[in-house]
Amino acid sequence: MSAPAEPAPTPSRAPAEPVAPIVPGAVVDLLGLVAYGELVAFDRMAADARLAPDLARRAVLCEMAAVEITNYRRLADRLTALGVPPGEAMAPFVPALQSYHDSTEPKDWLEALTKAYVGDAVADDFLREMAGFLAEPDRQLVRDVLHGSRYDEFAGQEIRLAIQADPKIANRLSMWARRLVGEGLSQAGRTAGERVALTALIATGFDDQSGVQALFKRLTAAHTARMSAVGLNN
Repeated sequence: MSAPAEPAPTPSRAPAEPVAPIVPGAVVDLLGLVAYGELVAFDRMAADARLAPDLARRAVLCEMAAVEITNYRRLADRLTALGVPPGEAMAPFVPALQSYHDSTEPKDWLEALTKAYVGDAVADDFLREMAGFLAEPDRQLVRDVLHGSRYDEFAGQEIRLAIQADPKIANRLSMWARRLVGEGLSQAGRTAGERVALTALIATGFDDQSGVQALFKRLTAAHTARMSAVGLNN
């Protein structure tokens, strides 16, 4: 396997500290959302591993899937400590996340990697920002379990090498990436609209509209840089 690629770019400015106390419902919602995301990531990586072109790459994804289920366990334990059954905390997010994954089922290895490198990364950037509005230990817990740089490096390198071998692939994967982001934003809006606590978390974290606009500028900049880093057009 080739040498690791440069780590994927992330938003340059750290999330702001909370400007007001965060309500408990927002903590449970965010932990439940991240926990379900980790559970789904485990399922998906295990399935995507079967698309790998060789056993070495298959093993890498299987190892990463094991990390995801460990992360899920940490979140589930924290929810239990807060007196909330993990299944109850995750249940509200099942329809939106299931809809997203059903509508973005990858057809091959490169589409699976692009989904992880682009789609998952945008979600992680947003959740990392939201974690900044939580108190400890929940703030650090959420940041700890979000996808690490190893998966980004692996997926990014695979995409970059595939494009170098066949430049025509870049157009197909760029179109796929735009679809992933569009579907992801659609489902995110649906989730936020249905979960008052998450909407309140954003409103509490930013004391005016300019803060929200700055957030989305950071997310957009990170996404653009991530796409460019592997030779995809934004």
